[in-house]
Amino acid sequence: MKMELTSQQAEKKEEFETFFEENFAPVAGQYDREEWIPKTKIEEIAARGYLGANIDKKNGGRGWDSITTGLLFESVGMASCSLLSILTVHGMVGQALQKWGDTEQQSFLLPKLADGSILGAFALSEPNIGSDAKNIETVASQSNDKTFVLNGKKKWISFGQMADLFIIITQCEGKPTAFLVEKERPGFAIKPIKGMSGFKSAMLAELNLINVEIPESNLIGRIGSGFTHVAGTALDFGRYSIAWGAIGLAQACMEASLNYSSSRKQGGRYLKDHQLIQEMVAEMITGIKAARLLCLETGYLKDTGDPDSIMNAAMAKYFASQISFRSAKDAVQIHGANGCCEDYPVARYLRDAKIIEIIEGSNQIQQTIIAKYGYQGY
Repeated sequence: MKMELTSQQAEKKEEFETFFEENFAPVAGQYDREEWIPKTKIEEIAARGYLGANIDKKNGGRGWDSITTGLLFESVGMASCSLLSILTVHGMVGQALQKWGDTEQQSFLLPKLADGSILGAFALSEPNIGSDAKNIETVASQSNDKTFVLNGKKKWISFGQMADLFIIITQCEGKPTAFLVEKERPGFAIKPIKGMSGFKSAMLAELNLINVEIPESNLIGRIGSGFTHVAGTALDFGRYSIAWGAIGLAQACMEASLNYSSSRKQGGRYLKDHQLIQEMVAEMITGIKAARLLCLETGYLKDTGDPDSIMNAAMAKYFASQISFRSAKDAVQIHGANGCCEDYPVARYLRDAKIIEIIEGSNQIQQTIIAKYGYQGY
């Protein structure tokens, strides 16, 4: 079997790489230090239709196939993992609404998400709840037939400082339930989170909900479907996005290592002529190729409607995130003391790669999911 991109996919890949290399890679380090991304930069992405990559054309999006969308995320990951995080959570909101939103929600919100006039974020994690998402503490109570009241906190919400619309996962009648919450709702407060080790410009936030009233029309799906359906769909997309972004980050690590080892000398020889350096570079090249093939297969399964695509996305995220962290660790080692200095991007790559092993389900969660799948098949 020969896996190769179509001419249209290859053309898009070149477009994505050129755009993000020219417009974001040069300023990613600066934004990382300042811990923000200007809204004008998000508007540049929106103007190119990238925020609507996974939204159907009938709803104003690009409607790209999964592989093309994956190539977009790979290019973003090469330039800025914080930016990758923003595109991921925005896409998670669009994906969940496309599958589980009602007709009114879809017709009103999806075009706005697609053109960037509304920016979305996904809120599942809490101060006391991370991987144990089924036991979230945020509560939604029904005050009457047409209104719900939300109380609780969400934490580590990517893009939470800038987003206009949030999918909030709550407990309602003791069951996980998803709601749409607009940032201007009375009682809804956003607190910026600073000082992260990685994804420093992803504009993370803590969300506080105190007696936030929302109409019944903001309920996504039904009571009890918030985790298995809404969050499940969003997280599947998130894992796929992060897997491709991890490849982009690993690719950036490899290219930095190739350039540095070709110009730096030790003991009168270029670093690239030392076998132990060659070993690390060989591991990067091989790992990246294997991770990319796994992501391509996952994209193919998604586009053909194969239910195994969900498990493949978990495996792709698990494997690609390991490759990105290993590549970043070796890239820093190849750079030596320079690799620990912010003058070289590999220091940022290593910090971001560690975050990639945690978000959208930690690697240990992915191991559990994959192992259960294996036992079921056996």
